[in-house]
Amino acid sequence: MGQESILLRKEGNIATITLNRPERLNALDWPAQGLFGQKLDEVADDDEVRVLIITGEGKAFCAGGDVSAQRDRIGMKPAERRAGMKRLLKNPLKIRKMSIPVIAMVNGVAVGAGCNMALACDIIIASEKARFSQAFVKVGLVQDYGGSYLLSRQVGTKKACELVFTGDLIDAQEALRIGMVNKVVPEGELASATMEMARKIASRAPLAVSIAKRCIYDGFDNFDLETALEYEIYTQGFCSDTDDHKEGTTAFLEKREPEFKGI
Repeated sequence: MGQESILLRKEGNIATITLNRPERLNALDWPAQGLFGQKLDEVADDDEVRVLIITGEGKAFCAGGDVSAQRDRIGMKPAERRAGMKRLLKNPLKIRKMSIPVIAMVNGVAVGAGCNMALACDIIIASEKARFSQAFVKVGLVQDYGGSYLLSRQVGTKKACELVFTGDLIDAQEALRIGMVNKVVPEGELASATMEMARKIASRAPLAVSIAKRCIYDGFDNFDLETALEYEIYTQGFCSDTDDHKEGTTAFLEKREPEFKGI
């Protein structure tokens, strides 16, 4: 392999993972998925990183699984296929369970598993050139990479059925209209808009942001209102005892920007 298929770089406390197979529209085969998982682990283990951005090199975000590689796996024994899929499908869970916010910077097509990779992120910022599709039925497959869980929670069951059953490609403005993405920006402003969002989040109290992220997903998936209120008593009490809370209140009263340490 001439160049690494997945790149990781850090700029201060912001990390960026770039899918780097532009000649394949960043479609990922099993080796690339394995490397992607390793890069996610590196970010998760780095205490200095406060925000992760995931994007694609070239004109695509991710075209999903590499169809050529999928064709080569036709006839593979079911147990072998299941073992391979089980390893690789840990990646969307790694994204969702990341203690820091994860932003998808969608620069072009996000199809199949590529669409669901974006949906696994906490925030999606899309270029006007972005396109999204649950294209699985077009190649005789069903949604994977968490799509059966993620899509309906973000766009509703009826719209999820339409997108999955047809495999239609939708543009960025339609994705914004149905609640799939947070923001759509001109192509030339995508990197700066995403970095602006990442820097803003990174400037907030990192421990509070991490706990708030978990509260959002636990509240949506697991809690009724009474349980959520009890949970908030615990989490708010915990954050109230941190140095960051002390710094935040002091900075507010002194009319200056806080300097949060994550403690």
